[in-house]
Amino acid sequence: MLPALPSPPLLRQALASLLLALVLLLPLGGCGGAGQPPQAVLLDALALQIQLTQGAIAQALDLEAQGLPQVSRVRVEHQQRLSIGSAAGVRLTGHFDWRLPGDPIRVDSPFELYLQRGERGQSWRLARPSGVESDQQRWISDPLPLPGERNGRG
Repeated sequence: MLPALPSPPLLRQALASLLLALVLLLPLGGCGGAGQPPQAVLLDALALQIQLTQGAIAQALDLEAQGLPQVSRVRVEHQQRLSIGSAAGVRLTGHFDWRLPGDPIRVDSPFELYLQRGERGQSWRLARPSGVESDQQRWISDPLPLPGERNGRG
């Protein structure tokens, strides 16, 4: 004896539910995106970018830098793959919250980050455009901590 097959309306409903679930899950695949750095890397890169900017401003004004910023709530709104020098990279834009040590005010700011993938794909570097030479963009890059080295984010 063969098992009873579900009635056509139940079968259609089950297939429709499965199809709807697949359609809803497909866009989520792009959110984590292959090649997008993990959240911890974004936090480290933003903190380093603020620290470098703060240091440059402090040096120009002959002041002392305030310390490491606390970065939180990163919202990536756009991601674009590109080459940074001879390595793979990504340009990310979005918004994030941050504050300086001892400052109770948290600031919501836009960001633009260029991240360069490490040679073996295990690390990331913060890349910053430094001008054009011979019709090619030049870059300055700074290493980000490896996963086991993260500790100063706040």
